[in-house]
Amino acid sequence: MSFRVMLRMQIRPGMEQEFEQTWYEIGGEITGHSANLGQWLAKSAEEAGVYYVVSDWIDEPRFRGFECSTGHRDHRARLHPYRSSGSMTTMHVIFAMTGAGGRVS
Repeated sequence: MSFRVMLRMQIRPGMEQEFEQTWYEIGGEITGHSANLGQWLAKSAEEAGVYYVVSDWIDEPRFRGFECSTGHRDHRARLHPYRSSGSMTTMHVIFAMTGAGGRVS
């Protein structure tokens, strides 16, 4: 199955809208990568200023190649001023199931 990356970022107070816009502006470059299966930006419903980015990749080696690329370093540099902290978790997807609400009839 695929390789999933989840980032947790604490955004500096008052910078949330700028962060969202910047993330959206550079997102197409990431989803345009041939090994990227998609990505999502979510805002915590429980913690102020906390965002999660989830991205799925064909496999870990191709994600790691992207992670070491100049393009990725440029993306991180553009987002860094908004962050006060962050962490990354990686995982191998074992099963993927589409819920009834997501199925096309």
